[in-house]
Amino acid sequence: MNVVSLFSGCGGLDYGMEAAGWNIVYRNDIDHHSCSTLRLNGRSDVQCAPIEEVSTNEICRFAGSAKDVDLVIGGPPCQPFSKSAYWSRGDTLRLKDPRSNTLREYFRVIEDFKPKAFLLENVHGISYTGKEEGLQFIIDKIREINRKTGTDYRPRWKVLNAADFGVPQLRVRFFLVAIRNGKEFVFPQPTHFDADTAHPDLKLSNINLAPYSTTWDALRDVNPDTGENLRVGGKWGKLLPSIPEGENYLWHTDRKGGMPLFGWRTRFWCFLLKLAKNKPSWTIQAQPGSAIGPFHWDNRKLSWREQAALQTFPSDFRINSPRAEIQRQIGNAVPSLLAEILGRSLMEQVSGERTKESLNLSIRRNADIPPAERIQPVPEEYFCLRGIHAPHPGTGKGRFDQETGYIC
Repeated sequence: MNVVSLFSGCGGLDYGMEAAGWNIVYRNDIDHHSCSTLRLNGRSDVQCAPIEEVSTNEICRFAGSAKDVDLVIGGPPCQPFSKSAYWSRGDTLRLKDPRSNTLREYFRVIEDFKPKAFLLENVHGISYTGKEEGLQFIIDKIREINRKTGTDYRPRWKVLNAADFGVPQLRVRFFLVAIRNGKEFVFPQPTHFDADTAHPDLKLSNINLAPYSTTWDALRDVNPDTGENLRVGGKWGKLLPSIPEGENYLWHTDRKGGMPLFGWRTRFWCFLLKLAKNKPSWTIQAQPGSAIGPFHWDNRKLSWREQAALQTFPSDFRINSPRAEIQRQIGNAVPSLLAEILGRSLMEQVSGERTKESLNLSIRRNADIPPAERIQPVPEEYFCLRGIHAPHPGTGKGRFDQETGYIC
């Protein structure tokens, strides 16, 4: 079962599909750092070029004829639909953004190859209520392809939280799958849940589900020594040790247990955000600022090996790029374990093949989690910030993160 991978990045989605049994015969990305990472990991079937310059004949040079391609996967660049764009602008250009042309090019490949199925990944902002023109564009393109080629793709989409499937990271993404013969794809059911916050009745109903995988599960055996400078510098680096595990700057407001240094909800949610050993990680960022986490409970940045582990990349994954490029590549990737689970569901529903073997990329649970690290006193240099700070005025009176309610 052969796969064409578009917008492959450093391979998060690809590694999961391979773990599920798919054979990737072609990969494409415009970014030379990402292509170098793919090659460093033994993937030679890589074409580094803008998708607009990739012809059907070029893909067939790697993949064989169009009829040899069973599946097309890819996550077109998501900036036009991302939440961070709402934070910085209050809105986005979305389909008017030139970068959204990647969606059109993705469906050009679908129309040319007519694979048995395709999978499209994106940020969940593409399906926001009232701003779903990106999703509507996708649906319209699929209808057009069906009309022109006689296929019967029936798209099904869902916003998935990777933590619900055993990934040790809270990461929400949009997935759309369509099968050529008119069969409607059935998404896999969650295997994990948040046992700490669930209502007792919900815990009983989820008795067959496992608790979320934790950062300790993922990182306990990872050697962070990669030669990187992991010190948190800048204006706020010395404040980080005074924040408990699992907290962020909100600890130092008048509504929590720290020193009142900030107003409630007046910063990014990820500002001075620290991992907790007994919980999943928050989303690994692709382009964080100097004070934007998540940070390690040892009051430092995460090494690339630790980031890759939280993204459930294979244990032999390698990367060799500047620190900012490593962060961008890993932060933009699909967690490989989630991709493996989706890949298995696709394999079963497209080919009828089903495996009872355990997942190749699953995280081993460890019940012996060490206690939280002790927090340090607030350094005197921050005492000048003590005082009464006004909270964010509320919804509709400033730019808000619509998911969490926090100020951007």
